[in-house]
Amino acid sequence: MKLGFRWYGENDSIPLTYIRQIPNMNTVVTSVYSYKPGEKWDLDSLLRLKRLANENGLAMDVIESIPVSEEIKLGTELGKKHIEVFKYNLELCAKAGVKVVCYNFMPVFDWLRTDMCHRNPDGSNSLSYSYEDFQKVDPHNLHLPGWDESYSPEELQGLLEKYSHVTHEQLLANLVTFLKEVIPVCERCDIKLAIHPDDPPWDVFGLPRIVSSQESLDRIFEAVPSIYNGLTLCTGSLGAGRFNDIPALAERYCKQGRVHFVHLRNILYTDDKDSFVETGHASVGGSLDMAKIVETLVENGFDGYVRPDHGRNIFGENGKPGYGLYDRALGCAYINGLFEMAEAKRR
Repeated sequence: MKLGFRWYGENDSIPLTYIRQIPNMNTVVTSVYSYKPGEKWDLDSLLRLKRLANENGLAMDVIESIPVSEEIKLGTELGKKHIEVFKYNLELCAKAGVKVVCYNFMPVFDWLRTDMCHRNPDGSNSLSYSYEDFQKVDPHNLHLPGWDESYSPEELQGLLEKYSHVTHEQLLANLVTFLKEVIPVCERCDIKLAIHPDDPPWDVFGLPRIVSSQESLDRIFEAVPSIYNGLTLCTGSLGAGRFNDIPALAERYCKQGRVHFVHLRNILYTDDKDSFVETGHASVGGSLDMAKIVETLVENGFDGYVRPDHGRNIFGENGKPGYGLYDRALGCAYINGLFEMAEAKRR
């Protein structure tokens, strides 16, 4: 296992000098954040991020993400040009020594929560999703935590209108078209492409979601069988769908060699519908068996990149929701322990 930590570049409130102090830390997981989806990156920006990481004893092996534009997802003529840009950015990543690129294919919203600062009984706060609160949201007057500034109201309504006639099958076809174009570049450059599951893994506001279950993942991998077409196994995103058996998914896709990247986090189901709260990483605080998930990964030969995913804000930290330092650092310590025990058992 190679441990990574999400780093939002030089503007991140968490400096590399702190990240490097986390035991067994191997790589930053980062991106070039100064460009919009569909725009070409520049090599100097990537090499600068790599140099800063290297100066702190860290690699820069994982890019999360190269954004996929809405035009690609919609399958427009402009989307074809954006696919060429995506290929170009993949080649730049290869020149910078990147090994894995994470991406998602979620229309409009690449994650949704109803509360960015849910107060937990222990005094910490975390992200949460309430089924009841979400039912009260008016899609024509959206005010969602974390999304109010992503688009203007006019832009958002325009996007929702564009997607109003896009079916699950059409969106899947557009993903397959994208993959058939970019995977040959990945093969040539030796970069693994790892799709991130839908978060949460169900349709929202009538928008189709197609990366949410074993059935949907199988269709993606069968359509483009190259081993470079792989998965970011996000336990929290897939786990929000109670129909998903995360250890079983880990076993299935590790055996296929498709798990290129893992996001480890726990969630706690809070009702009998779809509501959940993001908790600390340990199994004891949530609804997912994290020890079993890690043991399954190791037993089935996984030795790739892992990062702690969303953490709580604890110890009075007022960090970026989900991305403070302290709880994710605790998550790293927990992940190290799980992998050390599982790997020792396998030996």
